[in-house]
Amino acid sequence: MKVLVVGSGGREHVVCWKLSQEPKVTELYCAPGNGGIASIAKCVDIKATEVDKIVEFAKTEKFDLVFIAPEDPLSLGLADKLEVEGIRCFGPKANAAIIEASKAFSKSLMKKYNIPTAKYEIFDDEAKALEYLETQPMPIVIKCDGLALGKGVIIAQTLAEAKQAVKDMMGDQKFGSAGSTVVIEECMVGPELTILSFSDGNTAVPMISSRDHKRVFDHDEGLNTGGMGAVTPGADMTDELKVRIQNEIITPTVEALKAEGRPFKGVIYFGLMLTSEGPKVVEYNCRFGDPEVQAILPLLETSFMDVIDAVIDGKLDQLDIKWKDKCSCVVVMASGGYPESYKKGYEISGIDTCGKLVFQAGTALKDGKIVTNGGRVLCVYDEGDTLDEAIDGAYEGVKKISFQDAHYRTDIGRTLG
Repeated sequence: MKVLVVGSGGREHVVCWKLSQEPKVTELYCAPGNGGIASIAKCVDIKATEVDKIVEFAKTEKFDLVFIAPEDPLSLGLADKLEVEGIRCFGPKANAAIIEASKAFSKSLMKKYNIPTAKYEIFDDEAKALEYLETQPMPIVIKCDGLALGKGVIIAQTLAEAKQAVKDMMGDQKFGSAGSTVVIEECMVGPELTILSFSDGNTAVPMISSRDHKRVFDHDEGLNTGGMGAVTPGADMTDELKVRIQNEIITPTVEALKAEGRPFKGVIYFGLMLTSEGPKVVEYNCRFGDPEVQAILPLLETSFMDVIDAVIDGKLDQLDIKWKDKCSCVVVMASGGYPESYKKGYEISGIDTCGKLVFQAGTALKDGKIVTNGGRVLCVYDEGDTLDEAIDGAYEGVKKISFQDAHYRTDIGRTLG
């Protein structure tokens, strides 16, 4: 099989790494890829958002499969356009990917189909949003409606912070058009949990649970990021809680999308909060979470290609997906200054000698050397019989890797709420 993976981050690196182990995959490409992906796949200089160029490239090269990893091309309709051209692809169509592209849509869907989530209001008028804040208790959550690279969510502790967040999003357009409409919702309390689920439009099969750490600094302080690390399992869940999440959230979401004429084929990310009232949805994503998937995919024992085929062909109910009986941890090493301003181009040392699995995200190849090329630079993975073993192992790897201004949290997996 000749396969093209679309994207350039750590998520795409782990997908390429997993696909490279599949006997069926004889040729592997990635557009645009990164410095790490270049060692296992042929990288092509086409941005993930250059949808028409990707479609034309896929037609010319006659790929057997295109795996669309990031949310942007999914929301721009890449899966739709590939289907029109008769090219097999993994990832939802745009009308299903809207569960991430529009938080207003996803909240309305949950309300219509009684899927538990936080109380909320939607605003496209800044003055009305600011007026509404005056009547609400703090802390409170303000979210951009559209895609903002995982950064368009502010948990405001005070009224002043909440108003500033609304002004930044709606007035100053800090996140571009993504903040033209905002969702303001109650701040739920409880441990967070991520459940990624394969969906073929009819059946939803959850993966092992995970927990990521969004805040940039230790003790869950500082700005929200795309994720500074993750562990599996994400919580010590009872069988009763697993059944409740499946029956009250996962299955109803897939059925709701189908009922709305938006069948979802791909991976749904369920960001959950385990509140005193039960599990509730914080957010949906229309793809693998990053860095959660770097912690999850290495534990998959079933053929990844068999899972992909089952999703595309609507046969998930016929596949028994197996996982290693292990815990895992990934620690993100980021550029100093992330998620705000940071410098690029610093040489990275220790990746090949740290003794751990390393998935590269914001890297590039320059004069034969791997250099930093983004905010989240790389993800160091380890697994163990216990979570402590996995965490300790990942940090052993982190300590052997270096680049100028490297920043990472020291408490990934230690503060699980």
